[in-house]
Amino acid sequence: MNCRIETPFDNIESAQQYIRLLAETVAETKSHVENEITLATSQMPDGTVQALRMVEYNLDKLQRYLAGSSRTLNDLRTLRRFLFQERKATNDSKRGRAA
Repeated sequence: MNCRIETPFDNIESAQQYIRLLAETVAETKSHVENEITLATSQMPDGTVQALRMVEYNLDKLQRYLAGSSRTLNDLRTLRRFLFQERKATNDSKRGRAA
């Protein structure tokens, strides 16, 4: 009765895909907020502009965090391939098909 439920993070590649999608969403949101700041600077009270700048700052921090997470996942994937010799097996199968 070892029924395991699959999650989006069952393997490194799935986690990488999730981080990539999240990073794209953050970049889109940041672009939208930057446009809002441009509009708000001349039309809205200073408090609103300051709040939007705080949002932009936190999105910037999140972007850096996601970039670091993506690099870490790449490192882990490389190490997994090295430890389990997945690259060699992949390269051997490619050579076999080419012959």
